[in-house]
Order: sequence, then structure tokens, then C-alpha cells
Amino acid sequence: MFNHIAPKFEKGRILKTAMLENLRDFPREFVDVYYHEYTDGIISGAHVEVGADSLIVHPGIVKHQGRLYLLKDAVSIKYRATGREAALKVRFHAGDEDSDWRTYRSEIVIDEQLEVADSELELCRFKLKEGARLRQDYQGFRDLATEFNTVNVLHVRYAAYGKSTLSPVILRCFAEEMTRKGSGDPQDFMFAMMCMNEGTLARDVILHYMTSRLGMSSREYTNVEIHKYLSRILDGVRGGGGGRLGMTPGGSQRVIVD
Repeated sequence: MFNHIAPKFEKGRILKTAMLENLRDFPREFVDVYYHEYTDGIISGAHVEVGADSLIVHPGIVKHQGRLYLLKDAVSIKYRATGREAALKVRFHAGDEDSDWRTYRSEIVIDEQLEVADSELELCRFKLKEGARLRQDYQGFRDLATEFNTVNVLHVRYAAYGKSTLSPVILRCFAEEMTRKGSGDPQDFMFAMMCMNEGTLARDVILHYMTSRLGMSSREYTNVEIHKYLSRILDGVRGGGGGRLGMTPGGSQRVIVD
């Protein structure tokens, strides 16, 4: 499971081998400073893979309440078809302390309570019908929001500077579809390249592209709303056309009302 274990170096205490090994294996000060201004969420890895009857969470690093948690080995969690939506979560526990260690542990659970508590971090969600197969081979950008039998990562928080951001899976899927469509708009090309190269992308960058492209007002949008509007951008790309969606070439501006 994800754990946060730190040795306690105090005057007069015996320095133990295990404490030095921990310091060697996890250069704590460097990563704590590097990710200090990042929000809580997934920092790296923690990719969810669908097995025949289990979800496999691969090694990764997550941040919760300012602490970094490391998953060193893949964890397999059994799932079943219930026809009800469920979320795969990391559930963080209160810390323990003894004479040598401060330890913060977690567990990975499947929970039908979709609301994410302060002590939890969502990794994905799904709604599987009996007799169906859970999948994550998305057939297009809109398929990311398919309700049944599909791994949904739209609600997952990725750690980023200042604000949490979207899963790289969402951004790569958008970029791949945009490049296939072959938009002639330079904004589309630049944003697609950023999605492919950056991995995670700052939320403000995504919002600026989306609102500028659609002629929308700037405000905070949920991940689900962002996916909906990015889908609208893709729907408006016909290949090589260029121009801003919501604008008629050579004409007046057309306001899109949702």
C-alpha cells in the first residue's frame, strides 16, 4: 500500500541501520521541497490496469495533506459486477508514532460511496453490468465518459502547481484525436503537442485554451465540464479549417450557450 515512513533523528538516540537505509532509499528533503507547492493528488504513476476480475494499481507517488506516499509494488483489488457506480480509492489513515518512526499508511479500496472524503483520493470509477467486461480501450475522446463498463478517470485529481489538474490519459486522448482530425488552427496544434509532451498539464493552461477556443467566460470548471467542452472543440474540427470555434469566418461572433 501507499506508505509514508520517516526516521526520527534526535539527539541521544541510537542511529540504526534501517534508519539510514530509509534515508538512502528515499531522498526526502529533495522531493519534499520539489513538490512543496503542488496540490494533493497523483504525482506520478499509480496507473490502473484492468484485469479479468481485478484492478491492478501500478507503482506510483501520490500527495495527501502535504505528505508524499510511495507505492513500490503493484496492488491487485478484486472487483465485481453490481450495476452500480463504484470508485477505486486510496484511503489514508491517521499516523502512528513510536520511538523511531512516524508512519502514515493507507489502503486501496473499492467504494460505492462516490463522494471523496478528505482522507481519500480517487484513482478511477466504473459501473459494470453483470455479464459485461470492464474495459479501458477508449474508442475516442467522448468514450472517456461512457457510463457503463468503462474505466472513468474524469474525476481523478493529478497533483500540479497551485491547482490539481486532469489525468494525462484524458489529455493524450484529446491530442491523439485532434492530430487525427488535422485541425488547421495553430492553437489546436500547439495545445495537442503540449498534451503529448508534458504528461500533466497545468489546469490554467487547459482552461485558457478551452475558453479562448470556444469564446467562453473564464471561471472554474469541473473535470467533467472540461471534458464536455473539449469534446465540443473536437466536434467542430473538420480538418485543415482553422479559425476559432464560435466564430464565423469573416462574420460576427456566435455565442455558444450551454
